[in-house]
Amino acid sequence: MSRLTHVTSGPYAPPVAARETTAVSADGARIHVEVHGPEGAPAVVLAHGWTCSTAFWAAQIRDLCTDHRVIAYDQRGHGRSVAPSAADGYSTRALADDLEAVLAQTLAPGEKAVLVGHSMGGMTIMAAGDRAGVREHAAAVLLCSTGSSALVAEALVVPLLRAGRARTRITRSVLGSRAPLGPVTPVAKRILKYATMGPGAAPEKVEACARIVHACPRDVRHGWSSVLDALQLDVEVGALQTPTAVIAGTADRLTPVVHARRIAAALPECLGLTELPGIGHMTPIEASEAVTGRIRELVTTYVQVKEGA
Repeated sequence: MSRLTHVTSGPYAPPVAARETTAVSADGARIHVEVHGPEGAPAVVLAHGWTCSTAFWAAQIRDLCTDHRVIAYDQRGHGRSVAPSAADGYSTRALADDLEAVLAQTLAPGEKAVLVGHSMGGMTIMAAGDRAGVREHAAAVLLCSTGSSALVAEALVVPLLRAGRARTRITRSVLGSRAPLGPVTPVAKRILKYATMGPGAAPEKVEACARIVHACPRDVRHGWSSVLDALQLDVEVGALQTPTAVIAGTADRLTPVVHARRIAAALPECLGLTELPGIGHMTPIEASEAVTGRIRELVTTYVQVKEGA
């Protein structure tokens, strides 16, 4: 299956980048980066989540690239970024290294940007928040549908079981499965919608998400599932000094809204929590206008106003 399988028309089809580049991470990993929009425009950096790719941000890129410089990259092993060759390539440290490399590759020294992370992308920003190379460039942060710890124990993807060891064990086996996802069939889309999206998600949004997720190599999916299972970033949340907004769907089964509430309460400079009724885990696609609007607000306040003053 092609690693670049995605919809090819409509608002969820990935736009063509103005340019592409490669960032080289601390361990030599090569990270595929796309830059959209006019040079010199206010910068936004997008970090996608587990099993996704730059295609996940198609709606945000299409809207923002008219008057922003939008930088999107494939997390290692996803999209067109090479998979780690060793087990130690799967870690939050590696994710933080990659983000730092992307910022250094695409932004001028001291240039500020709004950093946006969805799910594992949000975890990437939390893990990298105290890095000098990130603090140099981060004007503000938007964390979408993410968590900092206890992801497997609190996930709600296994129905009818109360919280406890049995549900955690079954959830771990489901999320960490090495089984191939196979083609995007009607049954596959129903399963993905139940696990990752709100009940009212439109068919074209389910289709877009399914094509992106099913394109992720199964070994990469499994490798990152182990990192998410052991995730512990609560200390890093408390150390994230950048002004940070949080957004989450109330119908999220993968990272239930309790995670967003805990993060918002722990952030040193929280700009507020936006809860989206009936929206699931895939907020940038399910509620694209709300996510894009929040990004624009952060850019206006923390990049255009502060940096231009």
